[in-house]
Amino acid sequence: MTFCQAIITAELREVFLADKPSVMLAYSSKATVPVLVLDNGVVLDESLEIMRWVLEQSDPQQWIRSDLEAPTKALIEENDGSFKVDLDHYKYWDRYPLKTQQDYRAAAEIFLCKLERRLEITDYLVAMQVTLADIAIFPFIRQFAFVDKLWFDQSPYPLIRRWLQRFLESELFLQSMIKQPIWREGDKPILFPR
Repeated sequence: MTFCQAIITAELREVFLADKPSVMLAYSSKATVPVLVLDNGVVLDESLEIMRWVLEQSDPQQWIRSDLEAPTKALIEENDGSFKVDLDHYKYWDRYPLKTQQDYRAAAEIFLCKLERRLEITDYLVAMQVTLADIAIFPFIRQFAFVDKLWFDQSPYPLIRRWLQRFLESELFLQSMIKQPIWREGDKPILFPR
């Protein structure tokens, strides 16, 4: 699996969310990560808007395609809406005692069934190659899979497992998972790419 190479230099600041730096709080009223502060002072604090901004700068693998805009948008909206709610309930089921963990998992599986059917037609969620839909949805499917990995590995979603595994083994993902030192105010930020 080939991914676009970074051409944008950024200062990377890994933060400890239990001790949020004041500079982060000054930029992001939501006090969540990720936060991207552009040179012109514009603040992007949603993962999807950061991905879109980066791809507007450079998209050599054509992750954004105008002919796939409608299905991409629909899948991402469903992922960020009902699936994310179901995922949070499944993941943190003990905080939501109205239903069992299995009930919450079953609700989340409605989206998984939809993805599995799509993967019967194409190698990726909306096309035969990686698109923004895959990149935006992959982290949430990864979270779902690791809530109960034993169950997931035996679940009736072989195409999702194969799709997920491609991302888990990709160089881009492996690089992104390298732990960075926690940034403290006064520290020099890490320049990325190095």
